[in-house]
Amino acid sequence: MTVPARDLSPFFAPRSIAVVGAGERATSSGGAIMQMLRQAGYGGRVVPVNPRGGSIFGYDSVTTIGAIDPPVDLAVIVIRPDAILDAVRESADRGVRNLLILPGGFAESGPVGVARNEALLKLAADRGLTIAGPNCAGLIHLDPAWRFAATFLRDLPPGATSGAGNGLAFISQSGALAEEFIDKANARALPLTSVVSVGNAVHLGVDDYLAWLGARPEIGAALLYVESIEDHERFRRAARAVAASKPVIALFGGRTEIGGRAASAHTGAVVNDDAAIDAFCLSCGIVRVDSLRRLLLAAKAFARFPQGLGKRALILSNSGGPGVICADQASREGLDLCALPAAMTEVLRQQLPPEASVANPIDLLADAREDRFELAIDATMDHAAQAYDLVMMIHVVPFMVDAGPVIAGMADRAASARLPLLHSMMGTLPHKADWFATMERAGVPVFNDVEEMAEAAGLLARYPALRESARLAATLEVKFRDRRSK
Repeated sequence: MTVPARDLSPFFAPRSIAVVGAGERATSSGGAIMQMLRQAGYGGRVVPVNPRGGSIFGYDSVTTIGAIDPPVDLAVIVIRPDAILDAVRESADRGVRNLLILPGGFAESGPVGVARNEALLKLAADRGLTIAGPNCAGLIHLDPAWRFAATFLRDLPPGATSGAGNGLAFISQSGALAEEFIDKANARALPLTSVVSVGNAVHLGVDDYLAWLGARPEIGAALLYVESIEDHERFRRAARAVAASKPVIALFGGRTEIGGRAASAHTGAVVNDDAAIDAFCLSCGIVRVDSLRRLLLAAKAFARFPQGLGKRALILSNSGGPGVICADQASREGLDLCALPAAMTEVLRQQLPPEASVANPIDLLADAREDRFELAIDATMDHAAQAYDLVMMIHVVPFMVDAGPVIAGMADRAASARLPLLHSMMGTLPHKADWFATMERAGVPVFNDVEEMAEAAGLLARYPALRESARLAATLEVKFRDRRSK
């Protein structure tokens, strides 16, 4: 039986919320929630609940949950664990059906916590409640149309450009990794729009969040950190449904014996080996990565190319060594460095210095200025656009060449390029921030080193085949369900 997808709008886009345990002290959970709501620019109705009453962050508070009038879409609970069950009961009495519980003290906290968890589940079942958490860091959803954040994570992610549809969602079974991902997204200008700290997942698990966020038009790719999956079939259905149209990239923790024991202690994960995780990801249509570094690379790559890229790659460099290293990494990633078309070879041989290497990788030589780079890009677009799926450009900046005009020329051509471009700069880069920003504005993701660029290209090249397998599996599943229902 297929479990219908939950409507999580009250958790990501509530029009009204109550903060149970609200305060103004910056170091308190309730104060953090109120601050982040303000920083996110939340435009809905906010009802702080605090026994002392008064004004909190400019909102008139109420002293009890029962005094909330009218009921709110979502109650965010940030009080001590032993008082939470009473707060949940009072919320249900007041007609609040959706609750986000941030504090721990439940199944992860020994016999007392286990008993509290069982009582919470029974109460929710009896009263028809849906609960996110507990023991989580909260939710962030910076949809340009309706921004919301109920979290005590220290910062907000950048969000996506309005109307771009390239926002990233990060769903994590670790609050600490969620905070790290936000930090790196801000440092690297990644369009991270949604962040979910899953917590104990008494009701809402990774698959629920993935299904809802994967269907949002503002989200272009979903990234996951996973340690345990409760219902493998349900997760597989959700992942396939999303992966059929948008990339799902996952880092699985606990893939080694020692890491597995740590994951088991953290989330109750069942230990799996690498081969089992690989096979599961393949069946789900998931692009699997094996490190947080590669997950961040995937975020950068898929934010620019959400539908992935093909495997046929051209390396265009002005230095032999970096080109060789890039070629080695590209080969490890499964990319195809096919030979240059004859027409392109002829053009380059006629116009480049004799010492230049006219092959794949192309080496324009260290003293290449804008004229050689522009020649190589033009020749690629004119004579090789059908031969390749992407171009990886390498730009080493020697002392005798002014890199500014080179960057300006490449950025100008990138705007009308017939092939996707990736770029890497190496060496001493006195104007690195400006040069990177110029290329990024032209739609070219820029990387600090050639190996990272090749890794990103490899991840992009893995998705199209996974997407097709996910589409086929989803189609077959629908046909099978239809046949059984007749």
